[in-house]
Amino acid sequence: MRQMTRVALLALLAGMACATSPVLAEEGLKMIGDMRSLTVQTEEGPVEITRTRNDVMLIGGVLQPIVPVPGVVPVGEVEVLEALTDDSFRVVDMRTVEWRVKSTIPGSMHIPYTEVAQRLDELGCAKEGETWDCADALKVVAFCNGPACPQSPQAIKAMVREGFPPQKIYYYRGGMQDWTVLGLTTVENLF
Repeated sequence: MRQMTRVALLALLAGMACATSPVLAEEGLKMIGDMRSLTVQTEEGPVEITRTRNDVMLIGGVLQPIVPVPGVVPVGEVEVLEALTDDSFRVVDMRTVEWRVKSTIPGSMHIPYTEVAQRLDELGCAKEGETWDCADALKVVAFCNGPACPQSPQAIKAMVREGFPPQKIYYYRGGMQDWTVLGLTTVENLF
């Protein structure tokens, strides 16, 4: 039975490979940096791992690390839900306005990734001349479009560069991609 399942699977994969046009194969999505595929050895032989566009994917992008800056804490949906009701946290949508208007997490605030370094006062920091004093910074849950979106990782790097403590940053890497796929409530038309 197991051997027959392998044969059926291999036949299916071969049929899919033949049905794939050369254009689609060339347009495979990047995984890490410019890498579009990785071949691993299995008991059945080599298997090529790739990324392809699908119906639930928000963006193509390049996969982001789970910890974009040392000290940042990765979180999931349970922690985001808890943070939404905790006054010591700010859940921050770091995407562009165009994305936020489409849908966002209810109760989140909006600071686009391109503006966060100039708006740390909204997160508990105080401007002192040309630098920020973030001794009283709030805890921040940062999110964007999901595992392949670079917006919140770029914002997190800018925050830390400006003096925001990385241990007070919680990165929801799943972002809107995972939030939506899991069927959690979203709100629209927020600026």
